[in-house]
Formats: sequence, C-alpha cells, structure tokens
Amino acid sequence: MKILLITAGSRGDVEPFVSFARRAISAGHVVRLAIPDRSGADASGIDTVSLGADYSSLIEVQGVSAFAALRSFTKVVRPIMQAVIANSVRITLDFEPDIVVYHPKVLSAPMVADRLGIPHVVVELVPAVTPTSAFPAPGTVAANLGPLNRLTYSAASASARMFSTELSQARALVGATSRRDSPPALSLMPISPQILARPADWPGTVKLTGAWFGDAAPKKSDAEWESFAAAGECVYAGFGSMATSDPIARGRAIVVAARAQELRLVVATGLGGIAIPHELEGEDVLIRESVDHGTVLARAIAAIHHGGIGTVHAAARAGTVSIVVPFIADQPFWGAQLHRKGLAPAPIPSRALSASKLARALAEAPDYGDEISRVARAMADEDGLTIALDAVERARL
Repeated sequence: MKILLITAGSRGDVEPFVSFARRAISAGHVVRLAIPDRSGADASGIDTVSLGADYSSLIEVQGVSAFAALRSFTKVVRPIMQAVIANSVRITLDFEPDIVVYHPKVLSAPMVADRLGIPHVVVELVPAVTPTSAFPAPGTVAANLGPLNRLTYSAASASARMFSTELSQARALVGATSRRDSPPALSLMPISPQILARPADWPGTVKLTGAWFGDAAPKKSDAEWESFAAAGECVYAGFGSMATSDPIARGRAIVVAARAQELRLVVATGLGGIAIPHELEGEDVLIRESVDHGTVLARAIAAIHHGGIGTVHAAARAGTVSIVVPFIADQPFWGAQLHRKGLAPAPIPSRALSASKLARALAEAPDYGDEISRVARAMADEDGLTIALDAVERARL
C-alpha cells in the first residue's frame, strides 16, 4: 500500500509521524512523508518531501504569543498556511497514494483525497477536533462545561474558515466541485489511555491507540552527560519551542529552585524557551540546545517542561514526575490532567513561574513517584504504532 503522511507544526508534530513512517516501512508499505523545513526531527532513511513551510522560522519571528500571531497573521501566518494547503495538494497528486494520513493543520488533505477517491485519516495529537462532553477542547476554556463542552470544538472549524480563500484556490487546483469534504475514515489519537481515558461518546471511528514511540536508535556515546548524571540526582528542564517573554528570568528561577533542593540540573534551551544567566552557570548545570528524552528523562527525578503531549508521554514512560509550566494551547489541559490523575504536582502557569513555586513542586515530586512508576510499567506494554498501522490498513480495505 502507498501511504502518504503529511504533518505540519513543530518537532512535536513531526516526530510521531516519523515513528509511524518507520513502522509502516518495516511492514512493507511504500511511504512518503511530507514535513515542514527545519523541524528538528530525525527523518533519515524515509522518503521525505518539504511542505515549503518553516515553523521554526515562525517561532523565531513571533515566539508563541497569540497576540503576536494576530499581528503577524497577514505577513507570516497566512503565507505558511498557504504553502501547507497548496503544497500538500501538489504532493498528494504527484504521489498518487492509496491513503492519506494527516495532521489537522493540513486543511486541504480531505479534499484532495476525495478527488482521488481514496480514504483519509486524521491524526489528532491533541484531542481538539472530535467533540465530546467529557472535557472542553484543549486550548479553549479551562472549566468543565459538562454537556456544553461539545460547543468548544467549533474552534477547529472556525480556524479553517480563516483560510477560506486558500482552500478555494486548492479546490480549483484539484478540480473539486463540492465545498463539503467527506469525513475522515478514521481519527487516530496517539495518546496513552494512562494519560487520557477514552470518552464514552467518541464514535467508533476514533481510535485511542497509545503513544507512538519509535524503535530506539543507537545513541552516540556522550561522556559529558554520563559524567554529569553519575555525580548526583538531577532534574531536567526544557520548554521546547516556547520562545516568549523573558527566557532569562525563567532560567534564573529554574536554577535557583534546583539548587534550593540540592539537585543538579540539565537544561535544554530549545528555540529560546530558557536562557541561563552566565552568573548562575556552574558544574551543577549542564546546558544543551536539545537532549534525547529517552536518555535523560530515565535518569532525572523530575522534568520541568511546558506540557506538550510529546514530553508528557516521554516523561511518563520514563517514570519521571512532570512539573508542568504551561504556556499556550493544549498545555494547560495536559498539566491539569496529570495533576487530576495524581501523576504530577499542580501545574505552574508560565506567567506565574517563580523559584519558590518551582522549589515547592520539586519537593512534592517524590509524592507522585509510585503512581508515575505504575503508569510507566503500563505504558511499556502499549504498542500504539501497531494499533494505528493495523487501523490504517483496515481503512483501505
């Protein structure tokens, strides 16, 4: 079977698709993966094509502020979405796949799949598209509205309307006569049921598969990290692409909090989410642009992070307690979910971050150790990729 995978966004949006691509290739399928430029994900050995969009550049220009996104909508955001919408159509027509598996940001995937007469499968890395009464759409409201939760899922269709001109151009490109796309054959949720229970009102076409973890690739020897980890208990801190407000103040709070608990600290600066002031550097602080989560989290007693679902899964799978500092979108949802399930201290909103609050959370982290260890054992038995690939194969029958 020829499978086309298309994803848009930052590294966390790309890596699950890379893992799925590798699993599908190993099962004998012909796979092409369309991804943004400079995603940071290792897609070596996979037939990849560029979407002609650079989300890293977007973050470097405007950070992750919603207000900045609105200010730069015409000059920055719209051109990127225009590239994603148009290029995903061209890539699909060129590859002539048997099925298209896509990220919800790829708004034109359903129309071109319909034009080719093939099924399309949406991958909800965040459960923000399929309505449920169990919880509001992540990234909308914090309060549980009960039966009214379903109304919050209109946000996804509202975002599509913002790009109606680009979608009309894409319809002309494929020769689509209808403005109504068919529903997806499947909605795949690469989320562990240990983190999120499946709502009873999701339709049968929604598959909560478990997280998509790829086979561990051999890691290069890292003598500096090994020496650092062997010197004493450490905590990890990384905010990924959350480049906004004052990264130096965040770095200062993290270092002071870790030292208050007599913990060593490994920091991933990412795209600018954290910056460590020179006067606070020392032998107890290891600073990297990025780290391998599988290597570092397994030896950290806690992980301070922004609450993206990729890092949430990685920390839980490693049996490491998360201390979530949410910034935007779905991150407050995951922080609250972990705390509600007894897996992490209460999240600390990024705007309220302080050394004292972080120090208290670090002191509380051991209280959640038994439960997060139980979750880690359960997740070790999950095989989200096999479940997802089996569902895709059946969707083509």
